[in-house]
Amino acid sequence: MFHILWTLIIGLVVGAVAKAIMGGRDPGGIVVTMLLGIAGAFVGHWLGRMAGFYAYGQPAGFVMSVVGAIVILAVYHAIRRG
Repeated sequence: MFHILWTLIIGLVVGAVAKAIMGGRDPGGIVVTMLLGIAGAFVGHWLGRMAGFYAYGQPAGFVMSVVGAIVILAVYHAIRRG
């Protein structure tokens, strides 16, 4: 139970940092920010594994989670503009 709560808190922080770095108007409130951060952790983990930063079973670090969330926001912005 505590692991899920911790994941949501970290997801909120990662999503908020990514939104602050990217700027612009993004829809959604706290739940969307959490989902962005959690999805960013998955994308950051995948990118880190492809680059050789993480072994199988290692979670993504904070920086790679933020990078993953920024990638997701960049894709969202590209789709929204086009």
